[in-house]
Amino acid sequence: MKILCTICMRSESKGVKNKAYRKINGFPLFYYTLSVAQKSKIFDEIVISTDSEKIAKMCKKYNANIFFLRSKKLAKDNTPKIDVIKDALLKAEKYYNTNFDCIFDLDITSPLRKISDLVNAFEIFKKNKSDNLFSITSSKKNPYFNLIEKKNNKVFLVKKSKSYFSRQKAPKVFDMNASIYIWRRNILLNNNSLFLKNTHTYEMPEERSIDIDTEFDLKVVKLLIENLNAKKK
Repeated sequence: MKILCTICMRSESKGVKNKAYRKINGFPLFYYTLSVAQKSKIFDEIVISTDSEKIAKMCKKYNANIFFLRSKKLAKDNTPKIDVIKDALLKAEKYYNTNFDCIFDLDITSPLRKISDLVNAFEIFKKNKSDNLFSITSSKKNPYFNLIEKKNNKVFLVKKSKSYFSRQKAPKVFDMNASIYIWRRNILLNNNSLFLKNTHTYEMPEERSIDIDTEFDLKVVKLLIENLNAKKK
């Protein structure tokens, strides 16, 4: 089985400006995802998809193979991520003159994953002969119990077929933590949805599931990584 890993990052990030190369403990944010991918020894090839020459140049310092720049058409705010991954796959297959059987995508905004997360997620994927798999974490909020909407100056629970009046009795729900995505090649190329007939999930703990969308998220991740590194010294 030939396995490709894609790591996608664009220049015009909105929630956190220039997040790809914001420094955490002396390293750019993307380093933490690239490093764990390289150290895992799972992948035949690791491909960076970026529209930024600056990001590409920085990635090369960490032994990333950059052989294309993503088109501006695929670097817009409303560009579906799955289209970017498909583009990276096809470019990689042409460049390496081979077809990949399995594709991982690792998001740089989730830098706390471990090698064991990649290994364990892949084992679930193979064991279940999954079409695709993505990582999740237990949600703190529950649409059946404590998520509300505001409309016309009125406040009410998010509408579901049934509401519950205690957290313990409400169905368990999860957040997609944007850490790990896996597809079989034909499934990726022929679908635009993550939710398929044979989709599976890999659950990660809260402490490794922070997805950096805001400056506050970045500060929390910085503190966690710096504290972890301090304990290792």
